[in-house]
This record gives sequence, structure tokens and C-alpha cells, in this order.
Amino acid sequence: MRTAVVTIAHGRHEHLHRQRESLLAGSLRPDLHVVVAMSDPVLESWRPEGPVPTRVVRAPDDARGLPLAAARNLGAAVATEAGATVVVGLDVDCLVGTDLVAAYRDAVRSEPTVLWSGPVTYLPASARGIAPSALAEHDAPHPARPAPAPGQRWTGGDPDLFWSLSYAVHSRTWSSVGGFCEEYAGYGGEDTDLGRTWAASGRPLGWVGGARAYHQHHDTESPPVRHLDDILRNGALFARRWGWWPMTGWLASFEEQGLVVRLPDGGWARGSAT
Repeated sequence: MRTAVVTIAHGRHEHLHRQRESLLAGSLRPDLHVVVAMSDPVLESWRPEGPVPTRVVRAPDDARGLPLAAARNLGAAVATEAGATVVVGLDVDCLVGTDLVAAYRDAVRSEPTVLWSGPVTYLPASARGIAPSALAEHDAPHPARPAPAPGQRWTGGDPDLFWSLSYAVHSRTWSSVGGFCEEYAGYGGEDTDLGRTWAASGRPLGWVGGARAYHQHHDTESPPVRHLDDILRNGALFARRWGWWPMTGWLASFEEQGLVVRLPDGGWARGSAT
């Protein structure tokens, strides 16, 4: 089975270069690395050398924001057209554990209808520049997501816990389900939508203990006020599709700051503080 890793990126070039270093250091290297550049002309011209072929493609522009959902779908399509059976999606900030690619390949080979995810550890700022061989020393998966031990696989996962930081699918199953809903643009909502879409198709979600990833540190904003408009727009889209609003923790934090208000119909809108 040919395996491709798909990474979408806007900036974060150093993080991408270090991700590639970790891929090259793995127990199984992917057959192809597809990088989807979003509004990033510098990245579009990136042509890294080495034993893993890399194809960089340009995502379509979207006036609403970065086309995260469409970019991931484009990357999967490019990987599939290149002959990949196993498609691994990675956030640009993620370094891969030694066995991530191998563990995902084996899981997809064993159960090709499952949407697989792997545990992700958020690295501290002090781990910047860490060698791939030392990543396991920092292993501390995010407590809000399942974290099977290496060598374990679980199915029957909660679709609302799917995240696009690290996942793997069979290309044929991905095509059957249809991938991410491209009505989403900008930040928020598309991951939970995919989890719901996958579950609605009658296919399971699962977790692979051996597919461990390590998220490189960068400054964050909590709640993500700069993404407020994206969250409101994408949240309303999700509610139209599924009947309820996601990202309620962030919305409650925005409400406390007077940035949003709850509407009589249960929706949300910008508040007086904005």
C-alpha cells in the first residue's frame, strides 16, 4: 500500500521543515509528501531534496479566510491521483513519532473503513529544536482526546473528538464519504463536521496508539478572538447542517467578554463590545 502524508500550510515554514525531518527519521517513510500552500507564494516554490518525493500544490483562494477544508481535500485528491492508498493528514505544526506512518498504514490496511486518529502531545517552548529521536521522552498526549498505548487500536470513537491535527484514511473510503465540507472557510467547525459526516455514513472512527504526533509550540490566543467572525460563520453553518452549535466553550468565553450574544433562536451573533 502506497502511503502519502498531506500537510496544509500558510507560513510556519520552520515548523514544516522540521516536520519533514521527523518524517525522514521515521521507521517507515511515506512514499509521497503532499504540501498544500494556502496564500503562500514562498511555499509554492519549495522543492525539498531527499528520499521522500514532495509535491507542492496551491490551494484556491477564498475571500472568507484560509480554505482549510478545501485544502485538505485537494491534498487528499493529489495523493490519491499519485497512487496513494493510505492518506495521512498532518497539521503543519506536528512532528511525527518514529512509528506514526507505519502505525497508520497498518491500521488502514487492517480496517479500511475507519477514520483513524492518533494521540498528540503539545510540546513546551523549551522543546524547540528537539531531535526526532528524543520526541518520545516528552510523550504526554492531550488529555481531552483518547490516547491508547502504542500497539493498541480502538474503534467506536466519539465523532465530536475528531481533529485534523493527525489522522489517516483509506483513499477509497475517503472518496466515498466525500471528505471535508468545503462550505467551511477560516477557523473552526470543519473537524467536528467531518466526524459527524463520517459517523452518519455508517463508518466508525478510531484511535491508533502507535501513531503519536508532537505539536510544536507556537503562541496561541484563548479564546481565539482573532477568529471570532470565522467561528460565528462556521458555527452557524454547522448548526444548519446538524442542528446544534459547536465550539460552545469558546462562545461562552466570548460571551463573558461581551463579544457575542445569544440569540432567541439559540444562535450567536456579535455583541455590543465588538
